[in-house]
Amino acid sequence: MNATTRPAPKVKVSTITLPGLVDPHDLSSDRQFSMNLARGLEVLRAFSASTPLLGNREISDRTGLPKPTVSRLTYTLTLLGYLARDGQSQKYRLGPGVLALGHPLLASMHVRQMAKPLMESLARTTGCTVNLGMRDRGTAVYIDSVRADTANQHLPDIGTSRPLLSSSIGRALILGHTPAERTAILNYLKVQDRTHFDQCKPLWEADVKRYAERRYCLSRGDWQKNIHAVAVPVRQPPGEPPLAMNCTIAAHRAQKDRLVRDVVPLLKEAVHQLEFAQGLH
Repeated sequence: MNATTRPAPKVKVSTITLPGLVDPHDLSSDRQFSMNLARGLEVLRAFSASTPLLGNREISDRTGLPKPTVSRLTYTLTLLGYLARDGQSQKYRLGPGVLALGHPLLASMHVRQMAKPLMESLARTTGCTVNLGMRDRGTAVYIDSVRADTANQHLPDIGTSRPLLSSSIGRALILGHTPAERTAILNYLKVQDRTHFDQCKPLWEADVKRYAERRYCLSRGDWQKNIHAVAVPVRQPPGEPPLAMNCTIAAHRAQKDRLVRDVVPLLKEAVHQLEFAQGLH
């Protein structure tokens, strides 16, 4: 090899096809992957609407991170404004920095502005609460919501999430991906919680068949017994993640077959109009 010859650079080919379908510990040997950043984000993800206050020990239990590591991360995140310390309990809660991070994402999603009037009309006509969601790891997260069913005590709102496999909107989101991507998502869900995966497998298989034949997904209390729902995937322009729209209603208001007979055609039409507005028809 002469002085001017250089070996061809090694090109690293990633096997990860979708965001979030990774265990950070599997990338511990990847020099481009920042484990410290990943751990900090895992600390932020430990909080939920049902557990807004957490101490270091609780965060450690939820994330599997050593308590000394958690202590350093919560200290740092508090100084940066992503966590706030509760004066009475001395536990942590999410800080305004987390909210500030989310707003630019929501504001830049123009599909939300296009979907809003369609969702409002659908909610008025059907009496259902209408939600627009996208996938985040193993959950469906709402990016917009129009509440019409006041009997729904689970308060769907922007940022709330539902499990992918045990909710109609989650299954619709999976079906909105390519076959290869569906396989990757299902493999991830199987590894994360095999018991839950096996419990939900019949629901998934039923919706795969239903969607192939009738182009919608159905939940009769699969996620919450007192909530029924129908959902449809929303096609997106190339490069944009798939979305799904659902209509939910309290079980005691879900008259026999009303969701399927009356609501599904209107939901499909709203999705069609949203796709048309994005130039997809």
